[in-house]
Amino acid sequence: MPETFRDRLQAALVAKGSLCPGIDPTRAGLARWDIEDSAKGAAEFGLRYLEVLARRVAVVKPNVAFFEQYGAAGLASLETLLGAAREVGVMTILDAKRGDIESTNTAYARAWLDADSPLAADALTVSPYLGARALTPFFDIAQREGRGVFVVVRSSNPEGRAVQEARVADGRTLEQSLLDVVMERPEVVGAVIGLMTAARPLEVPEATFYLAPGVETQGATWADLGAQFGGMASTPVVVNLSRSLASAGPDAQGLLDAADRAQEKIISELRPRSD
Repeated sequence: MPETFRDRLQAALVAKGSLCPGIDPTRAGLARWDIEDSAKGAAEFGLRYLEVLARRVAVVKPNVAFFEQYGAAGLASLETLLGAAREVGVMTILDAKRGDIESTNTAYARAWLDADSPLAADALTVSPYLGARALTPFFDIAQREGRGVFVVVRSSNPEGRAVQEARVADGRTLEQSLLDVVMERPEVVGAVIGLMTAARPLEVPEATFYLAPGVETQGATWADLGAQFGGMASTPVVVNLSRSLASAGPDAQGLLDAADRAQEKIISELRPRSD
């Protein structure tokens, strides 16, 4: 049987750990690193970040918006970053949260997941709020190409709860119904499960894979990570840190030390429970 995206992701996380640095060239972040606020600066930021952390992490998550803000030149910078990550063997999750009607999603999927596209990443985040079934083109192309899709099931912003906890016709919450869609193709389709302090942990199946944002800058704690995902040793859980990790730079050793501390926290919270 061919290796699936879930297989590739799990092998990479076992080898290098579950920390996933977000590459977000914000205006404030670029200023902190003394880099110009431009497409050129975005490329410099991403490449420097990757150069420092490539041996420490299995996957990085560039946020498309922070490259798109510079127009075509910004997308060229993103293309350069994606190519550099492929060369050093680091997987990429593009945080784009695309989602529309089926015909539009076909074009999005070609742009971000098709092997013929210079912007293709290993995986893509998508939004299901124009209908989960409309996401089928993403799932089909990802399956064909050996890539992955992360459906936003629970976001890490509190205002999202009113939507995600709404009930569908059969009485399930929307987030529960989305997890059922994810589980129809668990080797290809995973879920974004945002972490929030004091939020009730969501019951999640172990047969798929997850992206977990929200720790530190967005207010969730490492204990919240453990409450949601602790003990799921055989399930790939990608733990995203963006601004809080980048703030340890631009000093390379400071960034490495921060990454190592985060990896230790992640291992502590995700390890199998003794009970």
